[in-house]
Amino acid sequence: MNAYIKEIADLCGISKNLTFHLARQTFATTVTLSNGVPIETVSKMLGHKSLKTTQHYAKILDLKVSADMQLLREKFQQKIHNKDAMI
Repeated sequence: MNAYIKEIADLCGISKNLTFHLARQTFATTVTLSNGVPIETVSKMLGHKSLKTTQHYAKILDLKVSADMQLLREKFQQKIHNKDAMI
């Protein structure tokens, strides 16, 4: 399976080392959880016996949300700083 994924990556010009596990993680976080699919549904689709296993993906997502919010906060602070400098 990994060989096929790597071949597809090569054809698409993707230099990142793609694996089946990475594809599962991307599906769990980017495709499903970040688009509002309930964690119970994602857990079932991934074949996890325990919801705790799937919650690992939600933690990854929480870290991404936190980082994105920090970037947004910095942008707002920059806009306020620029506005104050114009006055």
